[in-house]
Amino acid sequence: MKIYPFDKLSNCDLIIDAVYEGGKKGNVGDDPINKLLPVGNQGGFRYAGSLNNLKYVILYTSGENIDWPDTIDTETGIFQYYGDNKKPGHELHDTKKNGNTILKNLFESLHSQESPRVNIPPIFIFKKYPTQNSNRSVQFKGLCVPGTIDKNQLEDLVAIWKTTDGLRFQNYSAFFTILNIAKISRTWLENLNDRIIDSQEEPIVLNKWKKNGKYIPLTSQRTISIRTINEQLPENKIEWKLLEIIYEYFSSDPTLFEYLAAEIYRMTDSKIIIDEVTRGTIDGGRDAIGRIKLGLNDDPIFAEFAIEAKCYNPGVLDKKINTVGVKEVSRLISRIRNRQFGILVTTSAVAKQAYDEVRTDGHPIIFLSGKDIVKILIEKGVNTIPTLKEYLKENYKKST
Repeated sequence: MKIYPFDKLSNCDLIIDAVYEGGKKGNVGDDPINKLLPVGNQGGFRYAGSLNNLKYVILYTSGENIDWPDTIDTETGIFQYYGDNKKPGHELHDTKKNGNTILKNLFESLHSQESPRVNIPPIFIFKKYPTQNSNRSVQFKGLCVPGTIDKNQLEDLVAIWKTTDGLRFQNYSAFFTILNIAKISRTWLENLNDRIIDSQEEPIVLNKWKKNGKYIPLTSQRTISIRTINEQLPENKIEWKLLEIIYEYFSSDPTLFEYLAAEIYRMTDSKIIIDEVTRGTIDGGRDAIGRIKLGLNDDPIFAEFAIEAKCYNPGVLDKKINTVGVKEVSRLISRIRNRQFGILVTTSAVAKQAYDEVRTDGHPIIFLSGKDIVKILIEKGVNTIPTLKEYLKENYKKST
């Protein structure tokens, strides 16, 4: 991928997924975003101009905050971003960087009856992307606008409650659409700084959205539908520790893991119904069975599925990784009846050959790996070692 060196940043265009390197001095002056656009060198929310007259906004995410997991769906172009009231003791909009106030104003303008979108500035997304030269390097993820095609004004900006050390507080969950724009010209960035209105350099897609509200997202189809083993396993130390706790808890009673596997899949969609965790009452390959509701609530149809659970070592407790292979996957495939699909849930990962055969042959199998299990639990608030241990103890009691 394209990497722009730190000393060249002030003259760079912004290219989707290009990396912009930070400096090497070891202080806040190494920040590359402030070299690209003068917005200061710290914080997830940054902006140029005043709160009432913004030139543009920068949304920066490390992608590492386990309590507030910002996510970018590169296939749909949807960006979920959390506000900046991330600790107890403050009102929703009482934040140092005014990030939640900015979010409130952006979405109020989006849904305004009189002049929608008029006061919404360009919003640029950057994500932490350490390089060999600098830990402060970032990747440009796109130009976005508030809202999405499929979320209404009750869903695109939501104040959610969380609890830390018994103290309750609110923060925003906001959804943005990354527009189908591959390049942001340096000339337009300079125009924004100079407050030149109706610049010829303004991207056409952004202009159309400002005029008629039409979202044209930057969607992309995965060229590789097979995740590597590394892509199926945790990304950071905290996630690894959570996965280790899960594996260690169930390793002495793998059949108990079938209940967690079924619950993990149920957590992914409110329309999923788990009918039975079989616990050996049916031949291998069907550890749980259920249905997913499709269509209208008044006239639904149901697609049946079978779940296979594999509590395999993901490479923790000083042991080698034990991946799910062709034999286990073939067993699940053989148990799937006509018009059914299968879900294989494992604390480890699916081996390349097994993954490849399923995707190449078009078998209707969903894989949920160790990383998936951890991330699903984190989204549900089971995101620390104490809360995970308590969750497992309360919900999956071991036989004595």
